[in-house]
Amino acid sequence: MASVWWPCLILALLSGLAASGFPRSPFRLLGKRSLPEGVTDGVEVYSTIINSKVTSRFAHNVVTTRAVNRADKAKEVSFDVELPKTAFITNFTLTIDGVTYPGNVKEKEAAKKQYEKAVSQGKTAGLVKASGRKLEKFTVSVNVAAGSKVTFELTYEELLKRHKGKYEMYLKIQPKQLVKHFEIEADIFEPQGISMLDAVASFITNDLLGSALTKSFSGKKGHVSFKPSLDQQRSCPTCTDSLLNGDFTITYDVNRESPGNVQIVNGYFVHFFAPQGLPVVPKSVAFVIDVSSSMAGRKLEQTKEALLRILEDMKEEDYLNFILFSGDVSTWKEHLVQATPENLQEAKTFVKSIDDKGMTNINDGLLKGISMLNKAREEHRVQERSTSIVIMLTDGDANVGESRPEKIQENVRNAIGGKFPLYNLGFGNNLNYNFLENMALENQGFARRIYEDSDADLQLQGFYEEVANPLLTGVKVEYPENAILDLTQNTYQHFYDGSEIVVAGRLVEEDMNSFKADVKGHGATNDLTFTEEVTTEKITLWNRAMPSTFSWLDTVTVTQDGLSVMINKKNMVVSFGDGVTFVVVLHQVWKKHPVHRDFLGFYVVDSHRMSAQTHGLLGQFFQPFDFKVSDIRPGSDPTKSDATLVVKNHQLTVTRGSQKDYRKDASVGTKVACWFVHNNGQGLIDGVHTDYVIPSLF
Repeated sequence: MASVWWPCLILALLSGLAASGFPRSPFRLLGKRSLPEGVTDGVEVYSTIINSKVTSRFAHNVVTTRAVNRADKAKEVSFDVELPKTAFITNFTLTIDGVTYPGNVKEKEAAKKQYEKAVSQGKTAGLVKASGRKLEKFTVSVNVAAGSKVTFELTYEELLKRHKGKYEMYLKIQPKQLVKHFEIEADIFEPQGISMLDAVASFITNDLLGSALTKSFSGKKGHVSFKPSLDQQRSCPTCTDSLLNGDFTITYDVNRESPGNVQIVNGYFVHFFAPQGLPVVPKSVAFVIDVSSSMAGRKLEQTKEALLRILEDMKEEDYLNFILFSGDVSTWKEHLVQATPENLQEAKTFVKSIDDKGMTNINDGLLKGISMLNKAREEHRVQERSTSIVIMLTDGDANVGESRPEKIQENVRNAIGGKFPLYNLGFGNNLNYNFLENMALENQGFARRIYEDSDADLQLQGFYEEVANPLLTGVKVEYPENAILDLTQNTYQHFYDGSEIVVAGRLVEEDMNSFKADVKGHGATNDLTFTEEVTTEKITLWNRAMPSTFSWLDTVTVTQDGLSVMINKKNMVVSFGDGVTFVVVLHQVWKKHPVHRDFLGFYVVDSHRMSAQTHGLLGQFFQPFDFKVSDIRPGSDPTKSDATLVVKNHQLTVTRGSQKDYRKDASVGTKVACWFVHNNGQGLIDGVHTDYVIPSLF
């Protein structure tokens, strides 16, 4: 079995081990039967491959498992996949004895009848089941005929989110048997460049992991590979059961030379925003805690342990209060208090004294916490440049007071009024999680399920760390009017340290050359605006068959094999060792000009270093040649003089003008006087201008 989580994605692939009659206890050697090692109850899962390709935080994942029925009768195999609401399946197929059957969604009853009919006839068949409002469980049951092979392939995709300063790919590995070919391959491509990449496993020692794991990153690319051999999979040197039972985690982050990064592909764009080094905005937190009878025991103890740790992390400029709800509502203090050392010590004493009692009045508990935050703001008890947060934790449904979910949502929405976010934590499974999630989303927050496990207190503390350090409030991402269509969410209550804001949209004109993106927000000390100049023009450098793509707005230097390429804000300097330097400048003109278009200026520095055999449109002038300008006279334009140029045995009329010389200043250039030759340089250049035009550079 392999199971995958990639932020908020959990994939549990029961690779053939839910087959009818499969034992659930550790496996024994199969004696002297001539069956391959790793066969259980006649079914061998001989290959499990998880292949992930991440490009610009977008993950495309393919999970493939292959099995063969070596028994003399049909066996049923089940594959169960659990996905959260943020991931989506794009394809699934079953391949049976070389014939591929694409997934076909049917009504549940019709699909079940068709499957049962096939099974009763001893045929191979697949059944897909869905549970949850947004396909949270994906199940394929396959009846594998004797001697048949089956391949299950699932493709799913998700935009990776940034938490605590890194992107995370989490895989829960649990094949429950030795697999001849077990492999995890992850390829990551980030245009901003990868700043760190790591991979760890909880189920294997570092010595064994090191020989099965390879990880590397350079520039924009990263790679992780995990390929344990059969011997490395064994729980002991002579065992036939697998030690692959735990977490395999890949983490990475990207370079951030500027707060924002905009990437454009085929007329669509995605804007990533994650500023660093900003001071933390002070916060006021209302902790609304369920202390009803159902919280008794370990759940309440873990909640108290988490709150004590959270109090250790509170900053002195923060404000807080505890609102406890059961059948009624009580508070630690009448109003918010500052997180001074003295108050925090008193808060710890209060938390330790919390006890369970009574029913569950979610409505009144939340309204009390919201009212307290609103009142603190109205009475100027908190700093003007601060933000407010409601964090509510419950393990059940409302059963006293207002208990209708839709009415509680309405009351909370009206009380908050869009002024601050609500975060709901659902402890355990005996609650209406959809209600908690919808209520949080309506108030620009999110919900998180806290699992009843030994680390529940760490789960609670981990959530708080995500929202503990707001760097900006009232964030708005703005683009030019009439330039963008189909924009995703572009306003946010908060930007938290270690997270990332992502906005996507479509350009009105696919060939748009450039546009400006502004991100505005309120910081701890002043209002801030971050401006990103975006261009669709690209520079592609080829190293044999490997391309690297940059924007004209990048600042980057690439050096290899005596060649140096430096890009710096709309100009590119190319140098060959100690020889010639070329300067290429992107000249941009008014987009709606009826005639002129953007063009590249190609300039040569130290052209005398070139060989005398150099030719071409520019190369023919790199070496000295004879010319003479005479008979300067008024031209057809009163502001520009004409003259006669004698060159290469031709007498030409030329016109006075000016041009920029970028040899000394590649960024701005120096204005110099010059003579312009007419008729596409006829008489000045060798041959005619069309001799120098080619259909393609490659």
